Amino acid sequence: MTDILALDLGTKTGWAMRSAGKVLSGVWDLKPDRYSGAGMRFVRFQRMLGQMPKPGRVVFEEVRAHAAVSDAHVYGGFLATLAAWCEENSIPYEGVAVGTIKKAATGKGNASKDLMIAAMQAKGHDPKDHNEADALALLHYAVKRDAEAANA
Repeated sequence: MTDILALDLGTKTGWAMRSAGKVLSGVWDLKPDRYSGAGMRFVRFQRMLGQMPKPGRVVFEEVRAHAAVSDAHVYGGFLATLAAWCEENSIPYEGVAVGTIKKAATGKGNASKDLMIAAMQAKGHDPKDHNEADALALLHYAVKRDAEAANA
């Protein structure tokens, strides 16, 4: 059973990890304070990754469209930081489309944030917000896909 780290990338990064059969999850608030440069969110993100048990694989929510250019830039920075960290640590990583995660969790590819939270609560989790719920949903998707591949 491979340990998996699932990430919903953003300034409030939702994370969920299956390690030794146990699921842990939370949210990292990576917003820079008023005395920090904008790049500090990426430095904090890299630090948080380094504090996690080393996973066998990383999956992340792959966002293909953003409402604002600044959102796209921030997402790209997190993705670049994650990719570099995974490469440095020889950890395989892959993106999963938002609609795929939502459909697997709720049956609807355009599920609302509230519906995603409710879906994870129905699985016995208590997500603090939609970021953590999305990471948990992604983790469940990855675990299920691994089990299906092992049984094929």
